[in-house]
Amino acid sequence: MAVYTEVPDEELTNFIAGYDVGALLSFKGIAEGVENTNYLLHAERGSYILTLYEKRVDPTDLPFFLGLMEHLSEKGVTCPLPLHDREGNSLRTLCGRPAALMTFLEGLWVRKPRVEHCRALGDTLAAMHKAALDFDGQRRNALSVADWRPIFAAVADRADTLQWGLADEMEAELTYLEANWPADLPEGVIHADLFPDNVFFLKDHVSGLIDFYFACRDSLAYDIAVCLNAWCFEPDLSFNVTKARAMLNAYAGRRRLTEAEYASLPLLARGAAMRFFVTRLYDWLNHPPGAFVRPKDPLEYAKRIRFHRSVSSTSEYGLD
Repeated sequence: MAVYTEVPDEELTNFIAGYDVGALLSFKGIAEGVENTNYLLHAERGSYILTLYEKRVDPTDLPFFLGLMEHLSEKGVTCPLPLHDREGNSLRTLCGRPAALMTFLEGLWVRKPRVEHCRALGDTLAAMHKAALDFDGQRRNALSVADWRPIFAAVADRADTLQWGLADEMEAELTYLEANWPADLPEGVIHADLFPDNVFFLKDHVSGLIDFYFACRDSLAYDIAVCLNAWCFEPDLSFNVTKARAMLNAYAGRRRLTEAEYASLPLLARGAAMRFFVTRLYDWLNHPPGAFVRPKDPLEYAKRIRFHRSVSSTSEYGLD
């Protein structure tokens, strides 16, 4: 979440007047995140999140994202619920941007996930996967294995400015992933970006999932691989197998992995790390001076790739 578009008071008041939420009492921008503009609004009938979708979000994907959140909410997975205005629209326009008003979720994201957080995350991820099985929306993963090389190629000639030999190493890694990427794994709707800042907790219990704007159809195990990378490495980038064991076994307790998924997880984890490496590398090398949002260090994911490359079996992640 971030603020890229400033909304004048009068335009915001007129926008809110289209919903049955009462008069606008206050609002403030939310500075975290990198993709869209977000405001926290307080109205007479409650608190809400207003999202303005910026240029990196394809407007044609928005019905998929909003429909998915409505579907998951109906299935008991707590996530922001898009509000419909008096004419039945969940997607409108504000300041020249597509915009949606969402319910507000109570809870906080954890800066330093503990084992119990990873266990709760694994169970919730499996519940989300199962709840979305009958969702009929379609969106391909625009950041899957076939999409990583073009992103990397755009900045490969500058990659060694971060670390000598990085360009050749990641070129070889891409070639390996492309040649060995698993096919025919169980598929469904995945979140694809379930980092700790997209999971809210009340104490040790998940209170909701947010930020579904990378959600798509892909292998369910790939979503697990994203979470291995996002939740199970310590600040010094050492891998915490106790956290991984808790997350993976909680997931498997609700949705058992197939033999093919189990065997493919180390490769999927390498690929998930590559996905975030190439996008972070691109943002790092194309960061305009003085920009509001600070890019994230791509070398953190280069180190994750190297770790997963050393893993020979999913048992090394702690899954029974």
